[in-house]
Amino acid sequence: MSTAGALLDLDAEISDCRACPRLVAWREQVAREKRAAFRDQTYWGRPVPGFGPADARLAVVGLAPAAHGANRTGRMFTGDRSGDVLYAALHAVGLASQPTAVWPGDGLELAGVRIVAPVRCAPPANKPTPAERDTCRPFLERELALLTGVRAVVVLGAFGWQALLPVLDAGWVVPRPRPRFGHGVAVTLRPRDARRPLELFGCYHVSQQNTFTGRLTPAMLEEVLAGAARAAGLAQ
Repeated sequence: MSTAGALLDLDAEISDCRACPRLVAWREQVAREKRAAFRDQTYWGRPVPGFGPADARLAVVGLAPAAHGANRTGRMFTGDRSGDVLYAALHAVGLASQPTAVWPGDGLELAGVRIVAPVRCAPPANKPTPAERDTCRPFLERELALLTGVRAVVVLGAFGWQALLPVLDAGWVVPRPRPRFGHGVAVTLRPRDARRPLELFGCYHVSQQNTFTGRLTPAMLEEVLAGAARAAGLAQ
C-alpha cells in the first residue's frame, strides 16, 4: 500500500475512535448543543485526523482540536481564530495556498507540511489529561512513522513538546535530560538508524491567550516556520 493510502486508512481509524469516555462525551455534547453562530451547521463531532500531504517534509504538532473549530469542521486548525493565525503565517512563508481556513473543500492546500496533534478529540477547557494523551499516542506514533520524508517538526506549545519527545525517542536519540520547551528553541536529533537527523523547533501555541496578549506575534510565528521550512528543504 502507498503511504497516501496508509494515511487515509489511519485517518479513518482515528475518526472512529471512542477510547476516551470523557472526550467522547464532550465532543458529542458540543456537536449537539453548538455555538449560536454555527447553529445551522452540522458539526463533525469526532476525532480529527491529520491534514496535509503524505510526502510532507515538515510536520506541525498542535495540542488538540478546538471545540468549535476542528471539532466543528473536521479539519485541523480550521474554523477558529487559532487557525486563522497559523494558516496566515503558513501562507506568508509559502507553505499554504491561501491564508484562511474555513471548511474542508475551501481550496486550502499545504505545501510539504502536515499538521497533526497528540490528542485528536476536543477536550473540555482545552485541557486533555495525561491519560488521554497517552491513550492517543499510538496514532501520533503511526502517523509520524508513515511520514518518512519529514525532516523538521514545529511544536506549538509545551503540551505538544512533552507529548512528542517520547514518540521521537523510538527513531532518534532524544538527549537526557530532555530538551526543555521554549519559543525559538531548536534541537537537532540524531537518528538511531539510517534515517536523516531531525530538526525540532519550539513555538508558542497559536492560542488566543498568546496571540491576543502579544506573547506570540505573526512575525514570531513566521520566523519559526521559515526556519523550519529551510531545515526541511522547503525554502532557501
